[in-house]
Amino acid sequence: MVNQKSTALTDIGFTHDDFAALLDKYDYHFSPGDIVPGTVFSIEPRGALIDIGAKTAAYIPIQEMSINRVDSPEEVLQSNEIREFYILSDENEEGQLTLSIRRIEYMRAWERVRQLQAEDATVRSGVFATNRGGALVRIEGLRGFIPGSHISTRKPKEELVGEELPLKFLEVDEERNRLVLSHRRALVERKMNRLEVGEVVIGTVRGIKPYGAFIDIGGVSGLLHISEISHEHIDTPHSVFNVNDEVKVMIIDLDAERGRISLSTKQLEPEPGDMIKNRDLVYDKAEEMAAKYREQLLAKQQGIAPAMTLSDEGEVAAEEVAEEVAEEEIPSAIEAVEEEIPAAIEE
Repeated sequence: MVNQKSTALTDIGFTHDDFAALLDKYDYHFSPGDIVPGTVFSIEPRGALIDIGAKTAAYIPIQEMSINRVDSPEEVLQSNEIREFYILSDENEEGQLTLSIRRIEYMRAWERVRQLQAEDATVRSGVFATNRGGALVRIEGLRGFIPGSHISTRKPKEELVGEELPLKFLEVDEERNRLVLSHRRALVERKMNRLEVGEVVIGTVRGIKPYGAFIDIGGVSGLLHISEISHEHIDTPHSVFNVNDEVKVMIIDLDAERGRISLSTKQLEPEPGDMIKNRDLVYDKAEEMAAKYREQLLAKQQGIAPAMTLSDEGEVAAEEVAEEVAEEEIPSAIEAVEEEIPAAIEE
């Protein structure tokens, strides 16, 4: 009888190895990059233990709890809270996985800014710091950079900290971890919505370069290219204008995509060279000459092709030269401050 019982126990014997194998069979298998649900069951001073169904509780360090700075785990997590976690690394020597919420927020933030860029949306954000190349803001939790050439304000950069700015996207590159924005483009777009080609506006000369003068018109800058100052040849814009001069100009092009407003006084000249010889006459006749320009523009749009006038030839030449200037003389704001652009997220 005893022998029969021993034989039966031997036949149905279940070793520790068999038990471990059975656990493995029914255990979940986790890999870095997986997003899994978990329950917070213990909050510690610098992290928290999370039950995700593994053999050992997973751990999330405080620096992985949010895309933003966190001083205490309680700012993000509560005991018994159930939420999603990103598996950041394989099990350590103690069989424990490391988790992240920050990485989930990071992925979703990039998805959101890509969508905003595709919609050509204008966003608003406060400046939290400045550096030699520009200003820093946060968009959807990501750190964005505004190049100095794309900050359109008379304030020194240092005084922008704390100020909220409207912004357009220049570059959204998750792979290179770069998020670059433009304040100038947002202002130009808003201003452009109220401007028309052929409209005469009054502005102030804010800067003079060899290739033209930059004119402030209501808070945004337009370029009066040297070829659009007069029908007469001009060696340098300095011979016609001084900084802070008030000028009357006509808008000849609005490029919202590039954030560029092109201006002209040449198209307002009653006679070639009047901008050099009799500027007051040009300003007095500006609206009259602009009306003629708009008539010619409308005729072209309606398919009427009158003989090309001297003004038309100048406009074509100005467009060609302006393109050359745009490509050669005015470097990309992004390229110009390449070393100053910080990563969108601090690793």
